[in-house]
Amino acid sequence: MLNTIFLPEIALMLTVLVLFFMTLGNFRTGTVQATSLVLAAITVIVTFASMGTQGLMFYDVYQIDALSQLFKVVIVFGLFLIFFLGSGLTGIQDKLHTEYYMFLAISALGLMFLSSSVELLTILLSLEISSFALYVVIPFRCGQGRIHVEAGIKYILFGAVSTGLTLYGMSYIFGLAHTTYLVELAEKMPALVATQPLAVIAVVLVMTAFFYKLAMFPMHFWTPDVYQGAANETTSFVATLPKVGAVLLLLRLVAVAGFDVSQVTWVLATIAVLSMTLGNFSALVQTDLKRLLAYSSIAHAGYVMLGILTGAELGMAAAIFYVVGYLLMNLGVFYVIYNIAPEGQNVTFDDLKGLSRRSPLLALTLLVSVFGMAGIPPTIGFIGKFMIFTGAIHEGFYALVIIAVMNAAVAAFYYLKMARAAYCAADDEKDVIILPFGAKIMGTFFILAIILIGSLPQSLLAAAKAAVVSLL
Repeated sequence: MLNTIFLPEIALMLTVLVLFFMTLGNFRTGTVQATSLVLAAITVIVTFASMGTQGLMFYDVYQIDALSQLFKVVIVFGLFLIFFLGSGLTGIQDKLHTEYYMFLAISALGLMFLSSSVELLTILLSLEISSFALYVVIPFRCGQGRIHVEAGIKYILFGAVSTGLTLYGMSYIFGLAHTTYLVELAEKMPALVATQPLAVIAVVLVMTAFFYKLAMFPMHFWTPDVYQGAANETTSFVATLPKVGAVLLLLRLVAVAGFDVSQVTWVLATIAVLSMTLGNFSALVQTDLKRLLAYSSIAHAGYVMLGILTGAELGMAAAIFYVVGYLLMNLGVFYVIYNIAPEGQNVTFDDLKGLSRRSPLLALTLLVSVFGMAGIPPTIGFIGKFMIFTGAIHEGFYALVIIAVMNAAVAAFYYLKMARAAYCAADDEKDVIILPFGAKIMGTFFILAIILIGSLPQSLLAAAKAAVVSLL
């Protein structure tokens, strides 16, 4: 039974092990990438096949259920896309290519452990496994001065602060409830939150590490500098997969805290509003696309939190649906950034000029991705926002929905500005971009996935609802 339900983790651990032994040799980048893709694809298949399995392991600190398995599929599929995205690894030092793939796989493995962790210390260990791998990878960038060193230092410092605050909150929770198991905390915390102000502080402090991963106010300050300083390939990972893991744990922690409109709910609502507003208005003045996407991610964290804090099936399922859509849309934009920056340099609006003439596929991928992030139908982003707003209205959060809709209107301005640069500002001096066959397949995949899932969301929504039912 252990081998059956733990197969996804075993498959990814074997991937890490193979890549570790490859670091001892001298392999070409193409060979390392091909090996990584094959192993990641096998892991995706194994993880998908494990859907529907259930069980408890390791003295009940590790739970296999519909929620954890769905997120594991999303995490390993996202890892496969990121391995495919960075063909050639132009922004990473040549001698570190094998190590780069290995550490990304280790970070994804930590997120997989996080998906099934249902005990506070196990959650913390899983989170640190994921974080420490990224601490190593972010400074791997080459050819762009020392900006990556600053990015690495800021990521480590903010990570250390968030971990310290989380440990402090966990100590409070243990002192109040005398347990670290989420299933036992779910029975005790609602009453404690209602009667003990210290319990509210403890829950918010524990959530701090996940606010950090999700780039949510007030743990968002690292985001623009790290996005800008890290290599394009690395930023695509930092901007997507850790957020998937953070959403899962926030779902579990909100379920533990209780669903009534308590002090915790109002704290989360305030944080969601501040994240949306700060992120969107800061993004308006950005010219570097990765900094823009950093502030955009802060705003999207607010939208996701709006679904999570409802504490109801519809809102929480919508949050899961939205974070899957966000992964696809964000990777679609990073796919474009990677392919128009052949030397791994940062991309500005000027680099988008005339993109529709230089590469119609890249321009269309960018258009569909930013339309999705702006919430324009029939994309996955539109359905995600619609479901989140519907779930919040159903629970009576009318003011929050009005603020979120106003923020979405502000966000549409800078997203459409990217599309306008690609299609309306011609620049005949720049060379035509010739995409390899694999890149063409990937661009086509992003276009079809964003539109088709947005047009036919039933299957993903059903899986999200089934996952939430197992949580509630």
